[in-house]
Amino acid sequence: RNVLLVCLFLMGLSTMAVGLVPTYAQAGVWAPVLLVTLRLIQGFAVAGEISGASSMILEHAPFGRRGYFASFTLQGVQAGQILAAAVFLPLSYALSKEAFLSWGWRVPFLLTVLVLIAGVIIRREVEETPAFREEQAKHTTPTAPVREVLTHHWPDLIRVMCMALMNVIPVVATIFGAAYAVQPGYGVQMDRSVYLWIPVIGNIVAVIVIPFVGALSDRIGRRPPIIVGALAAGLLAFAYLHAISIRNVPLAFVLSVLMWGVVYQGYNAVFPSFYPELFPTRARVSGMAIAQNIGTMLTAFLPALFAAAAPPGSTNVPLTVGALAFGVTIISALAAWSARETYRVHLNDLGDPAAPVVDKAEYERLRRESVAAAV
Repeated sequence: RNVLLVCLFLMGLSTMAVGLVPTYAQAGVWAPVLLVTLRLIQGFAVAGEISGASSMILEHAPFGRRGYFASFTLQGVQAGQILAAAVFLPLSYALSKEAFLSWGWRVPFLLTVLVLIAGVIIRREVEETPAFREEQAKHTTPTAPVREVLTHHWPDLIRVMCMALMNVIPVVATIFGAAYAVQPGYGVQMDRSVYLWIPVIGNIVAVIVIPFVGALSDRIGRRPPIIVGALAAGLLAFAYLHAISIRNVPLAFVLSVLMWGVVYQGYNAVFPSFYPELFPTRARVSGMAIAQNIGTMLTAFLPALFAAAAPPGSTNVPLTVGALAFGVTIISALAAWSARETYRVHLNDLGDPAAPVVDKAEYERLRRESVAAAV
């Protein structure tokens, strides 16, 4: 809980501060220095925010419903992006270009004061998880959790790192897809406004799909949705880029939403439960945060790789970039396949490769009881 609170306050304060950064005319070189510093603080905060929130929800969730409840972590991320667009898009349309560049862009950043309010609520209302309190009572919480993760849990660290490469799909859907569609050098030249709406619609669909996939992972396991989602999304990347190449805007729009808003959620909805389940309580947040953020960081180089492999003016762009993206999703699928299944393992046994697995019939009975108790 304390890690989550620190990250929330860091994120809220640093994001709000971005809205107060002086212009270059006002502060000279210190303006970009301040902006980069605040962005680094945001990166540090988000590194612990998702892992802290996922672990806290997981440890509070009833047995048999961890996948469903943990999926709300990512549903919240997608909903936050929708809210951001709901502020940004009306401002960009309502204000003149000069007004938006002068002060309008600052408004969404200043509104992150709401994150600080959420932090205060968590501090007052949310208790530390029973699993963590039990570790504290037994005096088994490590003084150096990072060292413990690197020493004793490195195989799962690598698996999570590779699964996190699935961030390639949002990169294809929005970053490279937008560049391919609108940059004159590629010769497609679609309307730029289309790509303002692709992430909005994709996120709206994702918000609807995520809890259903999370609940599905409580019935069939964590690995199947991730594996199927990874491979299917990788294949859809070919179709999406091909639709752009033939200038079929409706088809490109539909395929992007299908690839990112629906199929990709097989991974996106499940990793908030699967990643922390691979580590024991005493190293859960550290293990997930380190591995996931290294994997996500590596995908930041993909736009440059795609542009180098398929520069403007080249031929077979959909095939080249699609093959690279599919190759990355295969790595993610193999990493998920190599991991042990965790959905029928009791919370206190998570992180132990030799942990006993609850019998299927008994698990279904316990899961039904937890569902009935919640109704």
